[in-house]
Amino acid sequence: MPVGTRVPSTGSGPWRARAGAGYPGGVTFPVVGMVGGGQLARMTHEAGIPLGIRFKLLSDTPQDSAAQVVSEVVVGDYRDLDTLRDFARGCDVITFDHEHVPTEHLRALEADGIVVRPGPDALVHAHDKGVMRARLSAIGAPCPRHRIVADPADVSAFAEEGGGYPVILKTVVGGYDGKGVWFVRSEADAADAFKAGVDVLAEEKVDFVRELAANVVRSPSDQAVAYPVVESIQVDGVCDTVIAPAPDLDDELAGEAQQLALRIASELGVVGHLAVELFETRDADGVPGILVNELAMRPHNSGHWTQDGAITSQFANHVRAVLDLPLGDPRPRSKWTVMCNVLGGDYPDMYYAYLHCMARDPQLKIHMYGKDVKPGRKVGHVNTYGDGLADVRERARHAADYLRGTITE
Repeated sequence: MPVGTRVPSTGSGPWRARAGAGYPGGVTFPVVGMVGGGQLARMTHEAGIPLGIRFKLLSDTPQDSAAQVVSEVVVGDYRDLDTLRDFARGCDVITFDHEHVPTEHLRALEADGIVVRPGPDALVHAHDKGVMRARLSAIGAPCPRHRIVADPADVSAFAEEGGGYPVILKTVVGGYDGKGVWFVRSEADAADAFKAGVDVLAEEKVDFVRELAANVVRSPSDQAVAYPVVESIQVDGVCDTVIAPAPDLDDELAGEAQQLALRIASELGVVGHLAVELFETRDADGVPGILVNELAMRPHNSGHWTQDGAITSQFANHVRAVLDLPLGDPRPRSKWTVMCNVLGGDYPDMYYAYLHCMARDPQLKIHMYGKDVKPGRKVGHVNTYGDGLADVRERARHAADYLRGTITE
């Protein structure tokens, strides 16, 4: 499969906004309701602006990243069904920048006649890791050995079934960016995972070569596009760098990863953006393979490079998908694009650093989220692109480190 893959639509045409919705004067541009006020919502809203799409935001606080830029903001708790119902009034479709809305609430919204994309039957696989693993195994997707465990003693039993410790423990709901994940080497190490009072999933510790991500977008009309498979480099459980496309990735394995992500999107009924995080593996004979690590059903950190490196970004295609508009071209604009996250450090005034970064690299693209700078917190990202991978990587790394204050020249 080519690097940027487009699957033709087999549907009957794009979804239309209801009569009278949208702008005054009879223009029926739709209103997209976004649950969650983080940077993903902020950048999705930005992608909808050129299309004239209106956004309504349900945010935890008025200071959240997206709440600073969206004109219509409702501050409330997404875990409260009445709040969700009130928010949904006047929206043509509801979508998300996180997977934490209770599934039963989304089913209630659908019963009220509200369009939810992705719907609860799909989103539950990103909300609940236990449900995800069971379904992926049922459809034959390659996964690490896993099962739900009841207590630390059960973790030891799981470990022994696979040859012993270490194993990975994950809370089935609520984890992200390394939170809710434990690397355990003994039964005593496992105790902390059970303190949250939610189910715990045990997985084998995979001896992987590197982490990859396959990003795809699917519409209700069953049109789908696949972006190039990328390499995702993690530091302390947080995404640090994404390289598009993944260097030295076997063409056959890249196509397999894209096809797998497209099949998962179809089998699970995903509408919108789907990120399939993968482990690249090697067997005893050196034959490469892939295993599914995680799913995310919304724009994803591994797709931020598409803002400047693809013909149509993940954010623009997510907007198109939830509105059932024809999807945009996912092909890359340059041979290489590198994204580096900007983490908070000891220098809260990052604006001053723009002088150096922009003068040093006029092609640099900086994306900041409007967040207070705190050590280790994702506050933005940078994208660089070009024909030479070493140069592109160095430019992105330098900018991210300079903005953070790790380097000063």
